[in-house]
Amino acid sequence: MSDLPTAVDILEEGPREGFQIEPGPIATADKIALIDALSATGLKRIQVASFVSPKLVPGWADAEDVVAGFTPRPGVDYVALWLNPKGLERALRFRGRLAITGSISVSASEAFSKRNLNRDQAGQLEAMRASIAAHRAQGVAVTRISVMAAFGCNFQGDVTVPQALSALAGAMALAEESGSRIDRVVLADSMGWANPAHVERLVGAVRERWPEPRLTLHLHDTRGLGIANAHAGLRMGVSAFDAAVGGLGGCPFAAHPGAPGNIATEELVLLCEEMGIRTGVDLEALLEAAALAERIVGHRLPSALLRGGGLAPLRQGALAG
Repeated sequence: MSDLPTAVDILEEGPREGFQIEPGPIATADKIALIDALSATGLKRIQVASFVSPKLVPGWADAEDVVAGFTPRPGVDYVALWLNPKGLERALRFRGRLAITGSISVSASEAFSKRNLNRDQAGQLEAMRASIAAHRAQGVAVTRISVMAAFGCNFQGDVTVPQALSALAGAMALAEESGSRIDRVVLADSMGWANPAHVERLVGAVRERWPEPRLTLHLHDTRGLGIANAHAGLRMGVSAFDAAVGGLGGCPFAAHPGAPGNIATEELVLLCEEMGIRTGVDLEALLEAAALAERIVGHRLPSALLRGGGLAPLRQGALAG
């Protein structure tokens, strides 16, 4: 257990990735209310909106209104997602409210690249070359690489460690070509194919080849292994995770309706705190935010902790008794 980190950094993606997959329209005011509630939990990074095509992701047609409407809290970085220069242009209008850096996004699965990005892997690299140039022209540093479907794909099947490394190598080559310094690599289990052994193999292989960038795991709980995979990452020393309050979210292009989405932030926080790993998050406040998210979407969310509750009140009750 000597590789366990002493603290973790959590990117809360519930407002962005969570709401975009919901079938019914979510009121702008409700999105803002959840962001403000999450801001009060101790989370330091919250993804608040997607600047993407409203035709493809109609749930984020109100991105500008949401970003203009939430109340920024000191010490919290608010980030957004965009996939092309037009989305970047929309995000830059909020440079004072958003922490804006660029990302290179690739897929380890050719089939998922075509379905999710509408181009093959080679075409995506060319698109990313143009994206890097657009970011640099606006004075925006490109500091992150995201590898989607890094563990497996509903349309291609298993994704091997060499296949994931090949996708990452292509992105790294683009970064080097442009003079971009990559300080974070995100390995995304976009469709819930990961298992703890696979997490250990891929994290180890990435670290061996590229030891400097900080690794982030973006895990989905599609098949119930999300927290087990997070535990495997922690044992390998991974200290950064993406998560979504209540277990909101999931990939809208994964053809998996009804499956659980991202790992629940509150379950990740409980896991870390019980293992002595600091998160800086008030778990009870986070559970209140998860309950708010459930009321907003109008259906039960997959978080088990939202049903069972945290341990702190029970411990306090036991001590009082």
